[in-house]
Formats: sequence, structure tokens, C-alpha cells
Amino acid sequence: MNKFRNIKTIVDGIKFDSKKEALRYGQLKLLKHGGIISAFEIQVRFPIMFEGKKICTYIADFITYDMKGNRTIEDCKSDFTRKNPVYRLKKKMMKIINGLEIIEV
Repeated sequence: MNKFRNIKTIVDGIKFDSKKEALRYGQLKLLKHGGIISAFEIQVRFPIMFEGKKICTYIADFITYDMKGNRTIEDCKSDFTRKNPVYRLKKKMMKIINGLEIIEV
């Protein structure tokens, strides 16, 4: 277990930080196979820059693409981890600086 009491889980040889994240991976595979989404990516890094300087990096759990190519950034959060101050700050910076919305699943 890690500091948030999540249990690391391996699916298809991929190590996920939580069972919830591994479950979402399985759901996304089904959605892709069913033609609901065209693709998805795992653990995508987004640098957060201000005035040409890197502040930090946000790592999205998943990026999904619908059939029209529209992108959605997803993060698997429990009620507890959703309140983490570092995560909340990065989420705000992603919106304000990068103009990107994070959807919590």
C-alpha cells in the first residue's frame, strides 16, 4: 500500500497505482473495442509552465479520444485523494495556465 492506502495493481503487464485506476483501464479497453472511443493513452505527462519556466508536471491517469478526435483528460480519484492539496493545485494550474480541464472518474 502507498501513502493513500491504494493497492498497486498489475493488469496486462501495466502497473497501476490503484485498483480503481486498473478498473478504469479495463473499462476503456472495452469502450475502445466497442467503438465508443477511438483511442486512449496511459500516464500522459503535461508540463505546467509559466513565463517560460517549468513549475511542475501533471501526470494524467488517462487521455481518451472520442470518434471525432476530441480529447478528455481523466484522473482516477477517491474522495480522499481528490482533496489532496498538491493535486488540487495542479488541477487548477492545468485549467488556468494550460487551459485544460481534468475530469475525475
